[in-house]
Amino acid sequence: MTSVALFELILGLLGAALLLSLVAGRLGFPPAAALVLGGMALAVAPGLPAFDLDPDLIMVLFLPPLLLESAYFTVWRDFRASLGPILSLSLGAVVFTTLVVGLVAHAVVPALPWAACFALGAIVSPPDAVAAKAVLARVALPRRMITVLEGESLVNDASGLVLYRFAVAAALTGSFSAWSAAGSFAWLAVAGVAVGLACGLGVNALVRRLHDANAITVLSFLAAYAAYLAAEEVHASGVLAVVACGLMMGGREHETFDAQTRRHAVVVWQFVVFVLEALVFVLIGLALRGVLARTGGEFGSLAAGLPLALAVTAACVLARLLWVFPAVYLRRSLSARVRAEEPPPNPAVPLIIGWAGMRGVVTLAAALALPVDFPGRDAILLAAFVVILFTVLVQGTTLGALIRRLRLDPTAHLPDGHLDAAMARVVVNEAGLAALEGLVFPETGTLQHRRLVEEYRRRVRATSRDRDERGALEAEKTEHFTAALLAVRSGRSALIGLHRENRIHNSVLRQLEAEIDLEELHLKRLAGPASTHHG
Repeated sequence: MTSVALFELILGLLGAALLLSLVAGRLGFPPAAALVLGGMALAVAPGLPAFDLDPDLIMVLFLPPLLLESAYFTVWRDFRASLGPILSLSLGAVVFTTLVVGLVAHAVVPALPWAACFALGAIVSPPDAVAAKAVLARVALPRRMITVLEGESLVNDASGLVLYRFAVAAALTGSFSAWSAAGSFAWLAVAGVAVGLACGLGVNALVRRLHDANAITVLSFLAAYAAYLAAEEVHASGVLAVVACGLMMGGREHETFDAQTRRHAVVVWQFVVFVLEALVFVLIGLALRGVLARTGGEFGSLAAGLPLALAVTAACVLARLLWVFPAVYLRRSLSARVRAEEPPPNPAVPLIIGWAGMRGVVTLAAALALPVDFPGRDAILLAAFVVILFTVLVQGTTLGALIRRLRLDPTAHLPDGHLDAAMARVVVNEAGLAALEGLVFPETGTLQHRRLVEEYRRRVRATSRDRDERGALEAEKTEHFTAALLAVRSGRSALIGLHRENRIHNSVLRQLEAEIDLEELHLKRLAGPASTHHG
């Protein structure tokens, strides 16, 4: 395939991803599932040029920015408080699933070497950060559960990939050392985190010296790739390096970024993440073409490998559930601190955590990276593909319905003393008023900046009333912001009319349009969900 043809193919995939995302939004269907199905349709479509998915390129191109974005918005305080459950899933569940899948695979295909069976288990054992984020973004869960699931998906790739590397080496060489595996994992983890923290500190130091939003945004992307590649260069975990870098940058964001830079970076990152996530899921579906090519291009020839694929899929799902339920209750029975600080677990919690084990790009890349002469390579690739399909298409699409049916309260387990948005808004406005009153009463006793002080007093009264009478004021609030948005949109129409009549220059149009955009966004943010139903 020529470079131009490859570029045209990428543009076509982006167009298909955009269309599938729009259709999924209209139908209320999870975009990740729609994109995978669309990729599968493209895989069997005639006339599509053949191309190979390079697993190393997939890992390097997609994982660093997507992991950094997830880690950046992870609250370190919540992550640290949930470290026990996160490690239980990212280490214990991954190892347990690898063992169960290996045993099941060998029982179904006795001719498959043990090392190859456990390599398959390591490939399908770690849930994927990209898939988890795509699904969890559309469901309402308690904050602690979101932290546990996203935290697990951020760090479990390290344990899965260590098991994978040693299982592959054992299958090819016939030798395995548990001590060597433990030492390798320790180095991967410690060195990976150290590299990531160093990159995060370096980026934060550079950001303080830069004053250009574009430069800082580019630097944030370079940080993701620098952390990943630097860690891989010293044979450490690039995944953990990116996660550590993202946590470091996100934790210092409010000190290092000004408002303009933060707003600019968020917009750019949202766009890039949307494109990368869309391409990842389309490529997962498109991997079906490679699976078919290795089995003669006929769907019927897949039948020989389906028993193993279906057995491995069932083993993945059941192993996670078998691990999660005892782990939740065992942790509570063994720790007096957990019993004192946390309420008794709702049985719905382990069920949802157990069902939320979506696999994705890491599983696909690991399966594709198997050596050509690896025992049972084609059967392993098919099994990995079926696991991804089931977890994304079935678990991913039913997770929201399961959560709604179990009626978990998204506000459950919030720490005592935490303020909600309305209460925090009162505190913010009171602090602003206090600062102004401290400035406007000099020794003469005269009041300066009367209008500004009165504006902040009005804000304090309004936010206090909103906090105390929120329910009664909801209808009034909706009417107020509906009218305000109507005025803004009317002004926009008048501005566009002036431009069409050639009564204002294009530069004036852009300047005033930007001001109107900011005002409309501000009103929508204050109005909340109600504003989306008008205009």
